[in-house]
Amino acid sequence: MAHSRSTPPRVFLHGWGLHGGIWAETLAALPGAAPDLPGYGASPMVAPYHAETLADALAVGLDAPVELIGWSMGGMVALALAARHPDKVARLVLVGASPAFLRRPDWPDGLDAGVLAGFAAALRDDYRGTLLRFLALQARGDDAARTVIGRLRETVFARGEPSPATLAAGLELLASVDLRALAARVRCPTLVTHGAHDGLCPPGAGRWLAEHIPGARLALHAHAAHAPFLSHPDWFAREIREFAHG
Repeated sequence: MAHSRSTPPRVFLHGWGLHGGIWAETLAALPGAAPDLPGYGASPMVAPYHAETLADALAVGLDAPVELIGWSMGGMVALALAARHPDKVARLVLVGASPAFLRRPDWPDGLDAGVLAGFAAALRDDYRGTLLRFLALQARGDDAARTVIGRLRETVFARGEPSPATLAAGLELLASVDLRALAARVRCPTLVTHGAHDGLCPPGAGRWLAEHIPGARLALHAHAAHAPFLSHPDWFAREIREFAHG
């Protein structure tokens, strides 16, 4: 399919523990492609498992500049891809994303390191149960939490169980990632969508991204948590369309 310069193809990137199928309902409203991140589904693993190396692996498969939409860990990969491969990204949309996942002395808008360490330890004993608990945490505080949790649970094992090694590598990525230095290198139009009740990537992280990526705009949903494209799909699709036409 040919695309004009004003209508680049869309590519959606999923978060930790899931796969491209999480975007199925979004794709019905916003057609595009939703590949599996390296290590998920049929996508081969990469090493070291960092946002930058995942971004480089995905960039190889992009033949033309795309509208890149990344959620959560996929948003970190999308940010790295836009900064490292500006010729591959025409527009960038970050969804519930953060440049640094864990809280640290100079970064208050992250998750407590103890929470992530607890998930990593539990993953070794009961990775299926741990993964489901992590998914439930993503919906906490959302006014459509029951719907979101149900959708995540239905989707998570639809393409087989992700390998414990992939899940562990992803948690290590989240524990160490810090992409703040890359934000200023993004040169394409950027939309940051975030939920005001996001407990994994606090809304302050979205505000920071909107302030530090040149020309970026923030769309904050007052009642959404970590997955606004699932909890408030009409709002999400409208924001994407307005961004594309703006």
